[in-house]
Amino acid sequence: MARDGLTDDQVCDLLLRTRRIAVVGASDKPGRPSNGVFGFLLQRGYDATPVNPVLNGRAVHGVPGVATLEEAGPLDMVDVFRRSEDAGHVVDEAIRLGAKSIWLQLGIWDDSAAERARAAGILIVMDRCPAIEWGRLGLPSCVPA
Repeated sequence: MARDGLTDDQVCDLLLRTRRIAVVGASDKPGRPSNGVFGFLLQRGYDATPVNPVLNGRAVHGVPGVATLEEAGPLDMVDVFRRSEDAGHVVDEAIRLGAKSIWLQLGIWDDSAAERARAAGILIVMDRCPAIEWGRLGLPSCVPA
């Protein structure tokens, strides 16, 4: 079982029922993983918003970036591309803003923040990438309408 304790069925359900995703730490630089994953999410039909104060107003894959997580709402999922030591602050803000789920990317985990999210009734994924999980789970080419 993965470090986050989630089953394949839980991850699959999350990916298929999510519609809106705020990608914290998104980059407009094509070589960055956050740029590639953001493009992947758009290709799969998600309504995704890049969140990064550096990007404020600049587009990533044609979608204007916003400076804060609050500007990206409403939040189904918050996908986090930040270092583990910075993830807890993003998790706390996602909780405060009423996110339904939080996804910490590969190499990112914060057990304390995960406990806070779970206590708030929020599903949290850690140390995984939705693009990798999508292929591993054999999901369809796009999210169902």
